[in-house]
Amino acid sequence: MAAAPSSAGSNGPDRVLLVDDEKALREPLAAYLTKQGFAVREAESAAMARSMLRSEPADLVLLDIMMPGEDGLSLCRHLVEAKGTPVILLTARGEATDRIVGLEIGADDYVVKPFEPRELVARIRSVLRRSARAETAPALEQDYGFENWRLDPLKRRLTDPAGAIVAISSAEFRLLKAFLDHPRQVLDRDRLLDMVQGREAHLFDRSVDNAISRLRRKVEDDRSDPQLILTVRGGGYMLAADVTRLDPVPAEAAE
Repeated sequence: MAAAPSSAGSNGPDRVLLVDDEKALREPLAAYLTKQGFAVREAESAAMARSMLRSEPADLVLLDIMMPGEDGLSLCRHLVEAKGTPVILLTARGEATDRIVGLEIGADDYVVKPFEPRELVARIRSVLRRSARAETAPALEQDYGFENWRLDPLKRRLTDPAGAIVAISSAEFRLLKAFLDHPRQVLDRDRLLDMVQGREAHLFDRSVDNAISRLRRKVEDDRSDPQLILTVRGGGYMLAADVTRLDPVPAEAAE
């Protein structure tokens, strides 16, 4: 089976970092993914994964939740907030709690052990396609402006009215962009969940409420009295702002 087009925009295979302390699972899975056309690196801990990512980024991280030392959820939070890297969580737990938390902090998908490797490959390619679509917008796509805020959709960079960059996760970016593409329109939970998390998140409709709460902490002066992202009783949420399209900030000015 051919590899999916690289979301990194290169001609090489997609780079997958597999982070799992269980050698008996990690090594055979890495070999299988390599045969499927991915460029796979292995890390047995979160600390090793951080070190490897400093030397070379990954297009996607497969991340075990339960590991000695720093756990997978902590590393997942760092990856989605600081790097915007797509993450698929691997968990052996039957409870939904870890999966819900993972989705809420921005993971793109999860797989419960034991899993069918072909299904995992399908999910990897689905997440990579979704990530690639977000990154291959036309080079001249304009920024979004709203209430003196600015969102650069190509660099996923949110700038506050004072000109400071505000870090947002990939899930928060997709949520905010959904609102900016539909200003002053009521978007119900089902529609937002589909836009933000994809097919799995409909199982956990609280995840959109938590994502809204996190986004409000970043764009509202007082999240207890929101003025930008409003709750519409019985309907969903609405961006209560006009949106304009702005010419991108020149690269030298953005630094």
